[in-house]
Amino acid sequence: MMDWTDRHCRFFHRLLTRRTLLYTEMLTTGAILHGDRARLLGFDAAEHPVALQLGGSEPAALAEAARIGEDFGYDEINLNVGCPSDRVQEGRFGACLMAEPKLVADCVAAMKAVVKVPVTVKCRIGIDEQDSQEALFSFTETVKPSGVDVLIVHARKAWLKGLSPRENREVPPLDYPLVRRLKEAHPALPIVLNGGIASLEQARTELGNLDGVMMGRAAYQEPWRLLGVDAAFYDSEAPFASAKEAGLALIPYLDREMAKGVRLNAMTRHVLGLFRAVPGARAFRRHLATEAVKADAKASVMADALALVVDTEKDLAHIAA
Repeated sequence: MMDWTDRHCRFFHRLLTRRTLLYTEMLTTGAILHGDRARLLGFDAAEHPVALQLGGSEPAALAEAARIGEDFGYDEINLNVGCPSDRVQEGRFGACLMAEPKLVADCVAAMKAVVKVPVTVKCRIGIDEQDSQEALFSFTETVKPSGVDVLIVHARKAWLKGLSPRENREVPPLDYPLVRRLKEAHPALPIVLNGGIASLEQARTELGNLDGVMMGRAAYQEPWRLLGVDAAFYDSEAPFASAKEAGLALIPYLDREMAKGVRLNAMTRHVLGLFRAVPGARAFRRHLATEAVKADAKASVMADALALVVDTEKDLAHIAA
């Protein structure tokens, strides 16, 4: 979710669900070791629990980046072995590491040696011409002894040549049964399903004997769905009775961040999908799209946009669908 799940997005999502584990966008070891760490890694305490996702393939560099992440307060360190973009491949990390499970194991072991928080891996079921079952099972059997705490499996192959990153999220067929077979073969290893989960109803259906479900694009593009997570999966009340109430609760954060020099549209771009099939939803999006980008925009733009929405969502029963 590079360029998507930044700290502003995560703060907003945390307003919608108190319990869900949130993930950062993928950050490379080079950026963390040599870049502006406060800007890259800083986050609001309200975001907990939150995991830092790393991109890299050098055990020593990953270990140092993981240590830095733990020092910043992250609750989990995740190694991305699933991103298929050309830029990632050129850096020898992401999905191309599916072809080097021993190296992934070494990376995990190096991180585990220096941090106390869980170290997890997000992978694909295979790449290119690999047989998916053989590749995924072999990858797991190689990485598991390193002490990996959780394996998050995007249940699609990644085609490193011939498909764009977007096509790699949609074209290769999903194989949820393969992920379930992997769990049956490794009952003690926590395994989380990722890929194509479009609703909380589907998440419940697919969960089965797995240990969790990760939602990416659906959670970002239609964040209103997150209001139903705590009740559906954690037996807890939703933080707010409606998406509009959650939007109003975001305004103090917008004010605070704008006082630090953050532009309004850098934050409101994450909330455009907050309403669906609600009177005023289109007017809400249009107002933010035209007003939040202006140089003199204030947080009141968000309040004005929300005023265009009819608050008819007190019953959250529809959220899971």
